[in-house]
Amino acid sequence: MMEKLMFKGVLLDLDGTLIDAFTPIIRAMRETLQHFSLPAMSDAAIRRHTGRGDCSMTALFGDKKEQAAQHFIQVHDQTYLNDIQMMQGAEVLMQWLQDKNIPMAVVTSKGQYRAEAQLEKLGWLSYFSCIIGKLEGRASKPDPEPLLLACEQMSLDIQDIIMVGDGEADMKAACRAGCLAIGLTHSFSEDELVQAGANHCFASLDDVLRWMKGEVT
Repeated sequence: MMEKLMFKGVLLDLDGTLIDAFTPIIRAMRETLQHFSLPAMSDAAIRRHTGRGDCSMTALFGDKKEQAAQHFIQVHDQTYLNDIQMMQGAEVLMQWLQDKNIPMAVVTSKGQYRAEAQLEKLGWLSYFSCIIGKLEGRASKPDPEPLLLACEQMSLDIQDIIMVGDGEADMKAACRAGCLAIGLTHSFSEDELVQAGANHCFASLDDVLRWMKGEVT
């Protein structure tokens, strides 16, 4: 019997979903907060800040957001290729999707060229139909624009797509775009992700893969 897939493509967040590259992010955020004389944040709080998307910088820095972002990037870029860890289950999930001829794209609020450089270092570029990162003039999650752009480049309809991410911004963007949202409970609770728009929540990518296999009939 021929397999029937209940989805035709998968969008994947990067930080906290496919990779753990938070060491340079945490270092850069700590130095940026100190530079702007703001209270320090714990590692967990910085991870949650990242998962809320671009609007979180506005909440922290207000009208100094642009200067803060420039300072953050200056510090971040000193070490962002030095400490990249694969998230558990990431490569197995991507290999299964590739074997099933299900196209994948990365949709991240990280800078386009930084995301591409990190994925290239891991040898993962060939898995993806496209990588949609932050560029000047391009909206970031929780805006749905980057998800819709990825679908356009994959020649797929948004309703046939699954978005997998670990942040509230991922879930909100998926909900606003009109696709299924799968949340990973790494930094946010299941309740928080569901409130942000998640349809299903899992503890790991291994669990996501088991769910996806169940969607193959």
